[in-house]
Amino acid sequence: WPWPLVWLLACAVVLAVDPWALLQAGFWLSFVAVGVLFATDTGANGEAPHAAGGLGLQRRAKAMLREQTIVTLALTPLSLLLFQQVSVVGLAANLVAIPWVTLVVTPLALLGLIAAPIWDVAGAAIALLARMLQMMAGWPGATVSVAAATVAVSAAGVLGGALLVMRLPWGARALGLPLLLPVLLWQAPRPAPGQFELLVADIGQGNAVLVRTATHSLIFDTGPRFGPDSDAGQLVLVPLLRALNERIDTVIVSHRDSDHSGGAEAVLKMQPQAHFVSSIEASHTLGKVRPIERCLAGQHWTWDGISFEILHPQAADFDNAPKPNAISCVLRIANGSHAALLVGDIEKAQEARLVAEVTALLAADVLLVPHHGSKTSSTPAFIDAVHPRFALVQAGYRNRFGHPAPPVVARYDERQITLVDSSHCGAMAWSSADAMALGCERDVQQRYWQHRLAPRANAALVAKKMRRAGDSEDEMVNAGIR
Repeated sequence: WPWPLVWLLACAVVLAVDPWALLQAGFWLSFVAVGVLFATDTGANGEAPHAAGGLGLQRRAKAMLREQTIVTLALTPLSLLLFQQVSVVGLAANLVAIPWVTLVVTPLALLGLIAAPIWDVAGAAIALLARMLQMMAGWPGATVSVAAATVAVSAAGVLGGALLVMRLPWGARALGLPLLLPVLLWQAPRPAPGQFELLVADIGQGNAVLVRTATHSLIFDTGPRFGPDSDAGQLVLVPLLRALNERIDTVIVSHRDSDHSGGAEAVLKMQPQAHFVSSIEASHTLGKVRPIERCLAGQHWTWDGISFEILHPQAADFDNAPKPNAISCVLRIANGSHAALLVGDIEKAQEARLVAEVTALLAADVLLVPHHGSKTSSTPAFIDAVHPRFALVQAGYRNRFGHPAPPVVARYDERQITLVDSSHCGAMAWSSADAMALGCERDVQQRYWQHRLAPRANAALVAKKMRRAGDSEDEMVNAGIR
């Protein structure tokens, strides 16, 4: 059969068995690689085979080098599209790994069917290869990352990569270069000078906010740790930062609770230049990753016309704090016209002190709701002092804490403050340049497999209606109003 029919038949069989393969990076990488090899192979295109006796060792080595170079070039734009990065050492790694697996690992694994101890030798061969590849991955400049381009730019880049390796006249191949360049040079749009934006990541139960100015970026909290080898840093923040091609200047972890600090190690390792500020003690394990500078009220800096100021805690609080929540870092971001307040897990006592000492600095357009909407926080006096347009709650769907608590929701509703939670909204985006709007990722990019939650009821209005109807206090508690 002509190779395109064989290739398409293989695609059809795989998709008939597993239609979801279309959403897997491995499907596209594998079939594009094989398709390109078919398209560029002389034998597959019906050209005369080599003379009897086959290729010599030198010619075989040249053929393998050619094939690996072709695949590397062809998959570069696809890798950038799928992962926002490409391996610079991938070609060298494959030239080592493919012969090793083909000539050493596979024969040993098959011989293990005859004598099981040989499998131990095969395992040792794989371990040796893994150490070698890990060493290569650690070389400086082993990978190149770019921002995630638009779909149209990415598709053009994939076409450009295919043109470069096809068996076409060089004039036709050269057309692939202008198609490939926009992918390599793409930069994610940034706020204008004097403006800033917040991207409140969808990380479940915890806090994680990316703050961007015209030339600087900051991470406030890094989300939860899900297990020994899984956290929001690895699964959400690192891919997000890679997609935006962000260089983080400062990482602030408000306090040591794992739903705020769980992803810090992954973020700090990805961003070796980032300054680390936190209320976490210097002896914490994160101190081994990066020296920790204590956050203290009065710390202040300016980026691109945007003011950043720490409002809490005071130095004395570290000696008297009953629990980590009490020394959560509180960060105010402002440009003179609009402001945002990020408060970690402060509770009633800390809110009262902020209202008493720095009331003038609390007013903000956006408030990251204290302690995810816990009933231990969001006192009426604090909400009145901040009086935000948007109150953002980062809390897990049906979380065991009941966040945001119905009484807290009612307080915001009574003041006609728009309360938005990540369960309904997904990732939330706000910009000082368009302060009246809040973007919800679940609305911007809907996915058919996502559960659609019913709109959150206005707790204050429901409570008023129940009181008018004569419902008892117990009935209101059961209804989740108080």
